[in-house]
Amino acid sequence: MSRLLTVAAAQLGPIHRADDRASVVRRMIALMEQAKARGADFIVYPELALTTFFPRWYCEDRAEADQWFEAAMPGPDTQPLFNAARRLGMAMSFGYAELTPEGRHFNSSILVDRAGSIVGKYRKVHLPGHAELDPTRAHQHLEKRYFEPGDRGFPVWNFEGGLVGMAICNDRRWPETYRVMGLQGVEMVVLGYNTPTVNGHSKTETLADRMFHHRLSVQAGAYQNSTWVVAVAKAGVEDGYPLFGGTLIVGPDGKIVGELDHDDDGVLVHGCDLDATRFGKETMFNFAAHRRVEHYELITARTGVGEPLGRAE
Repeated sequence: MSRLLTVAAAQLGPIHRADDRASVVRRMIALMEQAKARGADFIVYPELALTTFFPRWYCEDRAEADQWFEAAMPGPDTQPLFNAARRLGMAMSFGYAELTPEGRHFNSSILVDRAGSIVGKYRKVHLPGHAELDPTRAHQHLEKRYFEPGDRGFPVWNFEGGLVGMAICNDRRWPETYRVMGLQGVEMVVLGYNTPTVNGHSKTETLADRMFHHRLSVQAGAYQNSTWVVAVAKAGVEDGYPLFGGTLIVGPDGKIVGELDHDDDGVLVHGCDLDATRFGKETMFNFAAHRRVEHYELITARTGVGEPLGRAE
């Protein structure tokens, strides 16, 4: 008997700097209602789903950026989203900027059950970009200015009848993200992203190149850990700055089972059989049978490139 979890990947189109939380939440609820009508049990929204991608804006006074952070979850603006999830019997996951009671700042995402209770929280580990204004860039990417690296690792939760983990944006490009969850038996990874259409470091990388690497990283993570991956974009042109779409769902064999072809609000719904992860976990990626951890020391011993270990025989 299969364990079927019907998932809605809920892409959001552009959110502008002037858009308020209430209007964004209304859009999210509209997508949730569409997903419910199409049989979804679990809806996944993007990274920083409640605001524009504010790390593109430089605030000399760091505290000015707190306007984009949530000091409580749910709060007055987001409570209607939780109410809607409870009314519709929908589980959900979404990303937001978290301001803790101690004054710490994280790029976070949560898992919310069908009763509207938060049952899991993840904080983004792999922060890209820079911390100071860089006038040479086509656009700023100031995540290192506004967020701390996540402090909770890559946990996995028993959720909706399976083992579910979370990641955010740049995390998807790092194999360690998936592998740490894979070693916990993860059956579905949900991740949101806000990815610029243009690479600020390159004048030759095309959108096609960027989409290739996006799909490659998600498909490789899914295949090498035999897990479903649900990757959800915030897309479109925000205040003149384009983000690419490419919202997709990948099966545990690494194949894309569905992908949105636009940059607007929209839902991609797919029935994900969590038992389909068993084949890979019991054969090619039977970690207990095939991993050789005695040879992996450099993975955790080094953060950068060091001397090679090869030697003459």
